[in-house]
Amino acid sequence: MTSIEIPPDIADEVPWSDTVTDYDQRHLIVYLRLLDARADGATDEEMVRIVLGIDPAKEPVRARSALETHLSRARWMTEHGYKDLLKR
Repeated sequence: MTSIEIPPDIADEVPWSDTVTDYDQRHLIVYLRLLDARADGATDEEMVRIVLGIDPAKEPVRARSALETHLSRARWMTEHGYKDLLKR
């Protein structure tokens, strides 16, 4: 079985920019996994635990912030960021 490594540097909040950042490039798989999980009906708790590797019971504020900003950035990537990637 192949395992997917979760990046060890999941930020509490995604660094925001109008262009694709190094953080975005390192976390593309995280963004895709979050979007897939949301589409499949995963709960916020499941996404935080499985995709972001954060225990929402121990770190509820961090879990909420990380999930909200990573999902927001993932959506931004599908609407705008992909254009920046295609140019490269």
